Amino acid sequence: MSIETGRPVLVLGIGNILYADEGFGVRCVEELHRRWSFSDDVLVMDGGTQGLYLVHFVKAARRVIVFDAIDYGEPPGTLKLVRGADVPKFTGAKKMSLHQTGFQDVLSAAELLGGELDDILLIGVQAVELEDYGGSLTAPVRARIEPALTMALDQLAEWGHPATARSTPAERLMHEGIGLAEYETGRPSAEDACRVGDRRFFN
Repeated sequence: MSIETGRPVLVLGIGNILYADEGFGVRCVEELHRRWSFSDDVLVMDGGTQGLYLVHFVKAARRVIVFDAIDYGEPPGTLKLVRGADVPKFTGAKKMSLHQTGFQDVLSAAELLGGELDDILLIGVQAVELEDYGGSLTAPVRARIEPALTMALDQLAEWGHPATARSTPAERLMHEGIGLAEYETGRPSAEDACRVGDRRFFN
């Protein structure tokens, strides 16, 4: 649906797929879109690292579900659910999300522009690895995608927006080559990838 003509439920995945477990949120919405369809008033979106470019979408939404990597100091792979006023909005709040600064600004800007959320839900996982540039999700974090999706689907149903299982997987939500399967299939070995620096300056 057009965000100008209604106030959709926004299901948003944020993060950077190039830094291993930072891609958790994006991979969640990718899988959600692939397997489930929703009514027109639910918008499933790959927010990536767009930051303040997301303000317009958040402002137009009535309720928001966010998937993200978080840092609670919990054991790696721990799944957390935070909602409402417990999702910090303003600079200086406890840093929970690895993308917190950017998304705090999005929430604050949307509110200043007249947006008013009825509810917001953060579904996050404690990252295992963030320094593997070009790497994919680690096994403990990948294993949390399914329970994270279950949390989101349950919440959407409670809000009156039940999902419908697709008979065939949907077309990709992301650009060609960066979907999870394509991304992992095309990844070179650690030696060939040279993720530790510029090969031209090695001895």
